[in-house]
Amino acid sequence: MIILRELNDPRLSGMPSITRVKVAADLSTADVYVTIMGTVGQQQAALNALRHSAGLMRTKLTGAMHIRVAPFLRFHIDENLKKQLEVQNLLEQISRENAELDRRRAAEANRAEETNP
Repeated sequence: MIILRELNDPRLSGMPSITRVKVAADLSTADVYVTIMGTVGQQQAALNALRHSAGLMRTKLTGAMHIRVAPFLRFHIDENLKKQLEVQNLLEQISRENAELDRRRAAEANRAEETNP
């Protein structure tokens, strides 16, 4: 909510989405993984904006969560999500290609039956 409503940085035009957060066992740091729509340059600009605003967000989190100290926030582009989407796209492509091969084989089998009753 802080990113969406309270940060007024024009570099955040790519609508960042938090995909996961890994908090250290001692609660000293939190690695925040995000995806950002847009070109690589827009993604990098938005990531820099998030990193620049990390201290402000940490202060706001401390107050909002009623804790004494919030973890230091470290922002990263979520490369795992990109890889998962690429694998999913490849699997869908393979599925379409297999369906087309099955359709061709069935058509060939039908033609073979018609010529050799």
